[in-house]
Amino acid sequence: MSKKNSYLGLTVVVLIFAIIFIPKIHDRIVKGNTVESNRSSDAYDTSKGLEGRSPGDMITINDVPTFSFINQNNKTITNADYKGKVYVVEFFFSSCTTICPVMNNNLQQVQNAFAKREDFGIASFSIDPTYDTPEILKAYADGYDVTHPNWNFLTGDKLDIIALSNEGFKLFAAENEEAEDGFEHSGMFALINKEGKVSSRIDENGNPLIYYNGLEQDQIDMLIQDIKKLL
Repeated sequence: MSKKNSYLGLTVVVLIFAIIFIPKIHDRIVKGNTVESNRSSDAYDTSKGLEGRSPGDMITINDVPTFSFINQNNKTITNADYKGKVYVVEFFFSSCTTICPVMNNNLQQVQNAFAKREDFGIASFSIDPTYDTPEILKAYADGYDVTHPNWNFLTGDKLDIIALSNEGFKLFAAENEEAEDGFEHSGMFALINKEGKVSSRIDENGNPLIYYNGLEQDQIDMLIQDIKKLL
């Protein structure tokens, strides 16, 4: 193909783009519909429940899936044990040397903010349950000065926990021999209300912000604020 024909083809593509898309982009900007960020990652259908909502308002997304695992005290804990409580969900593993220590140091802040609230809790699911026995998790919890009776470190069948993470809470987790420490997982936290539903705040752009980044202090401050709203 000659250079002349190549330039002609490129000109046609640019013109098509200008005719079709630029008016739409302009329309979004004029109407204030631009979106800076949305952490839902299309994980849930958030198209409903946004009418009349303002930034900072809380909405519910969907029911928490059922679960039943063993905690650090060898006690069976199910989703029913959290009914009537506001709680935070994370997926981690005790031998993690990358993001997990940061996540659980930050959850320690959250624990301390609600130390006297019996209607608050945390559910920490290990994605490496083969290693993370109740005894290992007990020592791990002690290392993070876990004092709240409703902060459970949970272990059980690996496939069940991985499915709960990826399919239940839609937080990525996977075993990967090539990854550092052998696993990959999300550093996000999910917030559950007293009715057992995943909850979301509306961000400044009018979008549902479903998850909280467990590695960022401003997100932890936001999480604490939203827990107070739900309590």
